[in-house]
Amino acid sequence: MLFNSIEFVLFLPIVLLLYWFGTRRNIRVQNMLLLAASYFFYGWWDWRFLSLIIISSVVDYSVGLALAKNTDEKRRKLLLLTSVLVNIGFLGFFKYFNFF
Repeated sequence: MLFNSIEFVLFLPIVLLLYWFGTRRNIRVQNMLLLAASYFFYGWWDWRFLSLIIISSVVDYSVGLALAKNTDEKRRKLLLLTSVLVNIGFLGFFKYFNFF
């Protein structure tokens, strides 16, 4: 699904309507809706790569939770470095290993 496609023209208003009127202003439900809509949007392009964004989301969310719990600066830097390296690793792997 591209931003200038008919599918997106239908997808965006549906997501926005659900976000504003279907979630009863519950921030947790709104966040889950946006996450699910993002996965759907990304998966529409090519479902085979959906695992990449899910893995990246899980790693980043886990690192975020760990960062909130830790006060040790060295540990926090290591956690942040882990998240950055995982995400840059995905980018580098797909850029330089000629998948396309």
